Amino acid sequence: MTDTNQPNTSQCAAALTVLYDGACPLCRREIAVYRDLQPLQPGSPVCFADVSNAAVPLPPGTSREQLLARFHVQGRDGQLLSGAQAFLALWAALPGWRWLALAGRLPGASWMMERVYRLFLRWRPMLQRWAARWD
Repeated sequence: MTDTNQPNTSQCAAALTVLYDGACPLCRREIAVYRDLQPLQPGSPVCFADVSNAAVPLPPGTSREQLLARFHVQGRDGQLLSGAQAFLALWAALPGWRWLALAGRLPGASWMMERVYRLFLRWRPMLQRWAARWD
């Protein structure tokens, strides 16, 4: 489930795996930012899987449509997280973003982040069209 220039498959089995929509210009830009960062814990890679690619295997019990509709990460323990919880898990693993993951632990913060994310999802198609112009 790795893209090029990422840790090998055996490393990804014990990694945080980001399941993203590589067909989305917004998603590609955001993932590019995260890819350039080294995980905070050496030996704990962050892998990236473009679930818009039909050749990429999906986690058991999921569908491509489900994974493309929202941002997901699969934790080291195999647990699938989506939306705000997925972002918080990713941010906790990356330098420069950990502060945001810590802020997300404040009472009510993750709830509010999820609501903002759902609002973003409503605007996502329009924003994707706009971003595609700049690709």
